[in-house]
Amino acid sequence: MITLKVNGVEYKAQEGQTILQFLQSHGIYIPHVCYNSYLGPIRTCDTCVVEYNGKIVRACETKIQENAIINTESERVKEAREKAFNVILRNHDLYCTLCDNNVDCELHEAVSKLGIYSQKFLPKPYDVDDSNPFYVYDPKQCILCGRCVEACQDIVVNEVIKIDWSLNPPRVVWSNGKPIDYSSCVSCGTCVTVCPVNALMEKTLLGKAGYFTGINPEVKEKLIEAAKAGEKNFAPFMLISDIDKTLRKSLIKKTKTVCPFCGVGCSYEIWTRNEREILKVEPKPESPANGIATCIKGKFGQNYVNSKDRITKPLIKEGDHFREATWEEAIKLVASKLTQIKEKYGPDSIGIIASCTSTNEEAYLAQKFARQVIGTNNIDNCARYCQSPATTGLIRTVGYGADSGSAEDLACADLVILIGTNTAEAHPVIAGKIKRWHKLYNKKLVVIDVRKHEMAERADLFITPNVGTDIILINGIAKFIIDNNWEDKNFIRDRTVGFDDYKKSLEPFTLDYVEKVTGVDKEKIITIAKWIHESKGVSIAWAMGITQHQDGSETSTAISNLLLLTGNYGKPCCGAFPLRGHANVQGAGDVGALYNFLPGYQSLSDEKVRKKFEEAWNCELPKKPGISSTDMVDAILDGRIHAMYIMGEDKVLADADQTKTRDAFTKLDFLVVQDMFMTETAKYADVILPASAPLEKEGTYVNTERRIQRLYKVMEPLGESKSDWEIIQMIARAMGYNWNYSHPSEIMKEISSLAPIFEGVTYDRLEGFKSLQWPVKKDGTDSPYLYKDSFPFPDGKARFYPTKVIEPQNLDENYDLYLINGRMLEHFHWMRMTGKTEGIKYKVPQTFLEMSPELAEKKGLKTGDEVIIESRSGRIKTKVLVSNRVSGNKVFLSIHDDKDMNINWLTLDNKDPTARTPAYKETPVRVEKIESCTTCEPPLPRWNPRYAERTPQIGVKVEDKWKRKDYMKVIDQ
Repeated sequence: MITLKVNGVEYKAQEGQTILQFLQSHGIYIPHVCYNSYLGPIRTCDTCVVEYNGKIVRACETKIQENAIINTESERVKEAREKAFNVILRNHDLYCTLCDNNVDCELHEAVSKLGIYSQKFLPKPYDVDDSNPFYVYDPKQCILCGRCVEACQDIVVNEVIKIDWSLNPPRVVWSNGKPIDYSSCVSCGTCVTVCPVNALMEKTLLGKAGYFTGINPEVKEKLIEAAKAGEKNFAPFMLISDIDKTLRKSLIKKTKTVCPFCGVGCSYEIWTRNEREILKVEPKPESPANGIATCIKGKFGQNYVNSKDRITKPLIKEGDHFREATWEEAIKLVASKLTQIKEKYGPDSIGIIASCTSTNEEAYLAQKFARQVIGTNNIDNCARYCQSPATTGLIRTVGYGADSGSAEDLACADLVILIGTNTAEAHPVIAGKIKRWHKLYNKKLVVIDVRKHEMAERADLFITPNVGTDIILINGIAKFIIDNNWEDKNFIRDRTVGFDDYKKSLEPFTLDYVEKVTGVDKEKIITIAKWIHESKGVSIAWAMGITQHQDGSETSTAISNLLLLTGNYGKPCCGAFPLRGHANVQGAGDVGALYNFLPGYQSLSDEKVRKKFEEAWNCELPKKPGISSTDMVDAILDGRIHAMYIMGEDKVLADADQTKTRDAFTKLDFLVVQDMFMTETAKYADVILPASAPLEKEGTYVNTERRIQRLYKVMEPLGESKSDWEIIQMIARAMGYNWNYSHPSEIMKEISSLAPIFEGVTYDRLEGFKSLQWPVKKDGTDSPYLYKDSFPFPDGKARFYPTKVIEPQNLDENYDLYLINGRMLEHFHWMRMTGKTEGIKYKVPQTFLEMSPELAEKKGLKTGDEVIIESRSGRIKTKVLVSNRVSGNKVFLSIHDDKDMNINWLTLDNKDPTARTPAYKETPVRVEKIESCTTCEPPLPRWNPRYAERTPQIGVKVEDKWKRKDYMKVIDQ
């Protein structure tokens, strides 16, 4: 602690704080218009000036020292501050009562608190840019603070926006002056979030955030001109705007929730009015997983909640159509049918699927319903389609099937290896962290992938192994490290077992063999091994490009072995990161919605564990593992499963070999689907139960970092829809079980009493934006990173686990191309949610087949041509997009289609033999032209950001501002 004086009063302060940080922590207000706690000092506004040991300095950048003397209100400070505000108010017209930003406008707050009641506004000669479907930029209101630039360039690192200081007057520009819609802007909305004024605004907010903001724009302009013409001092208008700002608190409701899309776990406030109208999504600096960052889906893709396509009443099938029913009738029918089938065919004749966008509490009740009420372990979730192999590999080697640290630990490693993950599109906020550390702190980045996506373009080394050979490459790197005596001997000796067997298993993986099989030049293999050896910390992230192969479990195991070999567990800035794809796919597994584990990954065969659950649930647990989700289709076809209860999963579209899945569903005796929409799976149902949306419920999610966060109810359920936990409880009660939960917090209390990794989790400890990363001790101590002292095995040591090679599907003369599939940034899975947002569909209206220029020439194809893609299981029609993102004998099709271009018309039913995940990523196909294009418009519109170049720079280049002749210097530095 150090001592200092502020305005004559003595204080104690933490060493290393800036003046502004200290003043804020003690409730001493000074303006700071360009400063945001997440962005740090930008130094463009000069409004935070104070007198520090006799000099005028910026409080945002100056660190306090022992015996410092600070004055925030001296005449010199007031004079400097007035000059700074004169410059800002020359750029921004104050009409706060008529402005939609008069809710939390930071400039308004400063002007009001400082008593500034006049300005000399000079309109800039630039037009409003409203070309983007989601937000608008008004240069006339822009104060050139540079927050948007800092956020875009150095936080999310999309590198689109800059201030052109050479213009007169300067202006914020996108992609060096393109209209926003034709720039490389990915519509993440972070620039809009950080803008302190109304220069950047969500279109959904315009005209709706105040009592007077919705008037005709021409009338509004005349009112502003008339008001200011008659008054040089606008104190009365500021008083009215202060009152208006207070009144708006009753107009707008702000509710914290967690994003329902990918597994990053972004949290934010949602602003609503009139109960269901969404005005904006507002992430906060205190949002633990994302801070101020979002992506296009989280920021602008919430429209699904009010879609006219929502199912709002229970539906019962009669003949070839559905009729509306009461809840009482529907629940009675479901309970009766499930009971009949259980009694006739046994409990294992029923399969249950929990939703990965339902809460932990709901997934827990789904598995409890399966095990207690039905009496089966036939319970699973969508992790079976994607990350179960990663869970397998990690449980084998280190004990927990989850990320070993936070996203910051992934990003801050000296060397980050991304393998089989298109992080910038599938997990964009995490990608932003990786890009930031790579850009600003010179961390190394290796990308191993079949496509040259954004992260590959940024990589220090990008390699493309032959399809299905990643395990060969990883084991080859490990062998080279051992051959050169680079392994971490102390870590291996003290913290692992099984090294000798592992070392022996690597003998076949010589450089020559690895180069021959993978197609990767041996010098690049050596480079990766050398970089791993030279790095203090190495993190490896992977996703479905690894797990959706027949050897997904083996490759995931190999990745963990490599990290153990080099001592990259048990400390910050290193580790294993299997990036989760759904909002609560991690949590669904954590709370036991798995056919082979009880809640908290406790063993089905452990008698002590079984006894604990049997006593808590007052039942006898089924002993043998159940049937996985991906094996349930075969179980239907061979007569083992007769009924299914599917929550929030469109299994028809999600399972490999869609034709086979559809055939299976026609053979079920009874199918219950619980969903928001009439999915392809729901069309086969006998009963459809309307589920409420994530924004309409309370509960918790677990993100990919093992981070547990609370959801709060943003709005009431639409129509008669209900939360999943309420529906499951209604069925359980109808089947004779006296469940009596009144709130999700009661369910979490039960989870924490039974699953040790959740032991210290309570709703109080998760209040607001607080979070916990499991395992959580009873006293609430959580685990930002794992394995600091031991691994969760009886001896506390990790296990090297020798792997086996499984040959991928081979090409032949009939099927000569590998069809790769994956996500695109804008959409989420089958577009049931993102497809309800017009702006997203405008940016990416359809899926398409992407191929290299060389392959297109060979096949006689060009962008816009219509083709048939045919595999051994099916065929679809689509259009061609020629691009450099794919190469060789590989073509790419996104997964984002819910109709005739769905990828799973083509995928085969080969599975990982351990995790039972389909090998979606190794599908041999052939491509044939149907019709040559005429206009040849690309299936990906020309206003998609992928066509524009990024324009990188570091920061706002404020030094260029300071060099301008019209810059008014107000500080002594």
